[in-house]
Amino acid sequence: MVISLENISKFYNGNQVLKNIALTIEDNDRIGLIGINGCGKSTLLKIITGKEIPETQPEPNVARISLTKGMTIGFLEQNTGLDRSCTIIEEMRSVFSNMLEISERLRELERLMAEPSAHDNEQYFAEISAEYAQKTAFFEANDGYLINVNITKVLNGMGFPPETYDRVISTLSGGEKTRLALAKLLLENPKLLILDEPTNHLDFQTIMWLEEYLQEYKGALLIVSHDRYFLDKLTTSICEIERGVLKRYKGNYSAFTVQKQADVARQLKEYEAQQEEIAKLQDFVDRNLVRASTSNMAKSRIKKLESMEIIEKPVLYEKSAKIKFEYDITPPIDLLTVKNIDVSVGKGSERKTLVESLSFDVKRGEKLAIIGSNGIGKSTLLKIIQRKLPCSHGIIEWTKNVKISYFDQENAQLDPNKTVMDEVHSRYRTMSDREIRSLLGCVRLIGENVFKQVGVISGGERAKLCFAIMMLERGNVLILDEPTNHLDIDTKEVLEQALCEFDGTIIFVSHDRYLLNKLATRIIEITENSVESYNGGFDDYISVKREKEAEIQLIAERQKQEKAKQTADENKVKAYRSKEQRAADAKKRNRIKELENEIERLEAEMSVIQEELSDPEVCSDYQLMQEKCASLENMKKLCSEYEDEWVALSEEF
Repeated sequence: MVISLENISKFYNGNQVLKNIALTIEDNDRIGLIGINGCGKSTLLKIITGKEIPETQPEPNVARISLTKGMTIGFLEQNTGLDRSCTIIEEMRSVFSNMLEISERLRELERLMAEPSAHDNEQYFAEISAEYAQKTAFFEANDGYLINVNITKVLNGMGFPPETYDRVISTLSGGEKTRLALAKLLLENPKLLILDEPTNHLDFQTIMWLEEYLQEYKGALLIVSHDRYFLDKLTTSICEIERGVLKRYKGNYSAFTVQKQADVARQLKEYEAQQEEIAKLQDFVDRNLVRASTSNMAKSRIKKLESMEIIEKPVLYEKSAKIKFEYDITPPIDLLTVKNIDVSVGKGSERKTLVESLSFDVKRGEKLAIIGSNGIGKSTLLKIIQRKLPCSHGIIEWTKNVKISYFDQENAQLDPNKTVMDEVHSRYRTMSDREIRSLLGCVRLIGENVFKQVGVISGGERAKLCFAIMMLERGNVLILDEPTNHLDIDTKEVLEQALCEFDGTIIFVSHDRYLLNKLATRIIEITENSVESYNGGFDDYISVKREKEAEIQLIAERQKQEKAKQTADENKVKAYRSKEQRAADAKKRNRIKELENEIERLEAEMSVIQEELSDPEVCSDYQLMQEKCASLENMKKLCSEYEDEWVALSEEF
């Protein structure tokens, strides 16, 4: 067990957000925490991490939070990141400060043990040797030699290549700071890792890397996310908070939706059956309580009613398209042609081209998704094809009878100073307040929210307002820029169903892989160097990408094998040549040895002759003296020749 929660309750402004929550997280749990916006997910996370305390309650509902000894919790809050004056690499290395200190101490101990004086003191040498052995074992057991490898792996995976390591953190963008905070958490490797919307600010490549990394994570995971694809990949259980109550379901998000639907259907039947029983009992009481003959029977019915555990009516979210997009005119099949356009941003000399020579066609009824890394120009492209932004060159041709309805992720078309009601009314003046409120109710904008200014409602509520306006526009082409951002899961599913049922044309940009998988009939991926088209949804796109990667890997492997074979063949030739060379080298070495022996012999003989020349008897014999000198001179000359040959041969090795 990592942590256990019992009887966790919380009130805000008199409203109970959490009701006696119970949750146990085991060592290797993979839990997804879901619920509508405002249900208490963030509050529960703050209680788990000690940032908030639960309500004080009397027995038997005393709140208890139990943590195992040595428990460590890492928490990535939504839209929070690092903000430091140090560099990226310095901040990442700070995670391993203890291990780096041990590494420095090991180097110091190695220096001390190498000093000759250390060996003179046996006790001192034994002490530093024991410390060295202990610290080495600890360093190795905690992967001390892999610190730089792990830092590089995580930073690269989170989109920080080596050339960014010296950047000062305070100069990074908000999204980069959030990604860096997540990278640091992964390196810290806490026993419980809590992530609140971790896929925000991440592109596909980074999200998929994070999924693979977390699949191998050794600790427990608690994830709050609206990314259902992400939840499907990682979670083994789903905890839903509804009406302040937490209920846990086995399996990933897709398994949860099936169980939840069955759960709601069962609870609804039980609720209706109980309500029917309550009505019958109450009717009997009403008719028989005042009669003396039946009063006791009526009182027994009252007791039964009082002791009955009331079943709450389940929350029913209508999935059957309360959002519905319709149109009046059907355009021709060949809807849009885009040829050799550039996607550029900025003005004048500061204008920057993001994509060159982009071309594609769109047919009527297609659901075309446009994907690519952040900043590649996807949102700009949507505006260019609508002629909201200029196109420097190329062709954009729409067929006749096209009516576009556009969802801008920034909601720039809304007036922040108008109320929600006025925003609709200013566009459709003939609509009555009742009709407008009915429309807004379809997108779950109800109550006092309809009288609030657009600028103060949440991002999700502004998105819902845009969908309501789009329903009135009746466009036969929907152009959507990140339509599921800011939406809770239930609203996403309502929108998805509406988009899937729409038989017109949809061109959309999204990072929501669940939506891409469910809606897209074709995907266009934009990169700096190319534009690729893939038929089908996200799973099909991934499958084709992996096949291409496997093919590239296979080609690379074959090239590697061919190169290895070529190298082996060359080595065989070299080996043949080296056999002759080795023989020549051996001959040279033998000659060097012979020369050394000859030089040694000559030097010995010359030494004897020199001694003889100092002998008086030899000196008195002129002829003998002359012979000895001539012999000595010949030996010196021969010795010099041998030495020159020895030097020449030695330099060849």
